Amino acid sequence: MLESLESRRPSPVCTVPARQQGVVLMVALIILVAMTLAGVALIRSVDTANVIAGNLAFHESATHAGDRSTEVALVNWLAPNSVPGVTTLYNPAQGYFASRADPAAGVSWDAFWNSTLAAKAVAASPAGATCANAQPDVAGNTVCYVIHRLCATTGKPNTAANPCTQPPPSASSGGSQSAGAVAPAATKQVYYRITTRIEGPRRTVNYVQTVIAL
Repeated sequence: MLESLESRRPSPVCTVPARQQGVVLMVALIILVAMTLAGVALIRSVDTANVIAGNLAFHESATHAGDRSTEVALVNWLAPNSVPGVTTLYNPAQGYFASRADPAAGVSWDAFWNSTLAAKAVAASPAGATCANAQPDVAGNTVCYVIHRLCATTGKPNTAANPCTQPPPSASSGGSQSAGAVAPAATKQVYYRITTRIEGPRRTVNYVQTVIAL
């Protein structure tokens, strides 16, 4: 009787595990690729930001060098030659134009400088040297400048034959002007334009222009 019961006991069922489809692996690979691309994009963004910051720093350095060149031009040429009785400013000289000169329509200042101004430009360092002999400053900027007297031609300024740039008329129309009183005399100051070209690192080229009345 016992033997018959044991013979009727069901045998254990063996279940075959399901085959893996690899979905988790594919998702992990996709996430890994996305993280890699994000990391590369972040690195490129940081590099671009560093390049832009560096270019801005070079631009600021060139602008400051141009401001120093304006002081050099004022101290070395305009101030010594603007004393009463001195006619040096009536005539052209190295680094100085006694009459106005501007680029033609459609011509850039860089092209105008290279074709017309560079031959007469002087260096800010060493002061008074020709532009061809200019030495870079500690920041690597090579600075040259020219001065234009803003008059029609050479010779004595503010005459009928040689008019010069004058300040704009006053916008005020009230007071003594509206009453027919005598208008104040026109200024006898002469305007000078200092154009500075700065060539710095990373092919930086800047132009700084300053107008001075003496």
